[in-house]
Amino acid sequence: MKEPRRKSGRLGMKRHFSAALLTAFTAASYFWGPGCATAEEAILTDTPTAAQTKEDDVFASRKMLYDRISAVTQVPWYRLAAIDQYERTLTRVHPKDRKHPERLTGIFVPTTAWTGPLNPNQEDTYPPTIEMFSGLGRDGDGDGKADPNNNTDLLYSISAKLKPYGHSKDDFAIGLWSYYQNGRAVQRVMQYSKLYETFGKLELFAHAFPLPVGNNYSYRSTYGMGRSWGGKRIHEGTDLFAGYGVPVRSTCYGVVELKGWNKYGGWRIGIRDLNNHYHYYAHLQGFDKGIKSGDVVTPGQTIGWVGSSGYGKPGTQGKFPPHLHYGIYRDTGLSEWSFDPYPLLKHWENEERQSLRKNKKARP
Repeated sequence: MKEPRRKSGRLGMKRHFSAALLTAFTAASYFWGPGCATAEEAILTDTPTAAQTKEDDVFASRKMLYDRISAVTQVPWYRLAAIDQYERTLTRVHPKDRKHPERLTGIFVPTTAWTGPLNPNQEDTYPPTIEMFSGLGRDGDGDGKADPNNNTDLLYSISAKLKPYGHSKDDFAIGLWSYYQNGRAVQRVMQYSKLYETFGKLELFAHAFPLPVGNNYSYRSTYGMGRSWGGKRIHEGTDLFAGYGVPVRSTCYGVVELKGWNKYGGWRIGIRDLNNHYHYYAHLQGFDKGIKSGDVVTPGQTIGWVGSSGYGKPGTQGKFPPHLHYGIYRDTGLSEWSFDPYPLLKHWENEERQSLRKNKKARP
């Protein structure tokens, strides 16, 4: 991935203001988690009277759905899960354009694509006429209808679209391109698929503080403050000041999307998580020798060390006190916007402190 696009001047400030409006919502989605953020994610069947359940039950029900469709279509469950999760992230950033009834799956198919662009009946649920008009909708549960809000019909229809392309990773990527016509979407789904395949489960939303929790660092909210080196711009993150060599840790389950040098950020690394958030770590002293682009990482895993690199050609360091620049960017499907990570950092820090206290008390 390219370096996160930085805004400057008045345009940057206007976009910063717009992006800031997303911060509270984004923080809330992190705090409440993927299983209980909305009612949409707590529905276990296609009946509108289904009760809300615990987060674990939601994940278990989704896994059952993926396994059932996979057994019929031979599309691996982790690829179906990746598509579903990517679709869910799109709905979170485009709730009005992708509005749909509460259900288990996050997949959304526009009406014209479901029934066929030339179908005179845009509410058509009869599979033969939908197929005649080249619509995507298929009957997945055998009830004789192709319902765009039926969990099984939705997932089966997407699987039927992808299955003809083949079963290899390259074939899957080609099928995704045919469906989304968007390279960014293909990359995200492939990354999510890798995460699900690696860990064999859906519950991959835990987080960790980016530095070992203790008294060896300090930080405050610095998002939006001015920066002048390299041109007028805003600070798109939070600076955590610590000594050289303090371990820098992954805050999430994710895939390493970027690793290397940038004249602004020095030695930096970028990690993509299942919420379609890009976690950006800059000014590192160096990287863990085992980390490379495309690797899967876990919360709390060491990825590098605090340094003072940047603001010059490769190898430049010492132009400012050692610290970790930590930023988060939200992918809207076509572009990325930064938002203030400070509330999340405080939340993760407090969570980890509480966990450490509990473990200490539990010791004999």
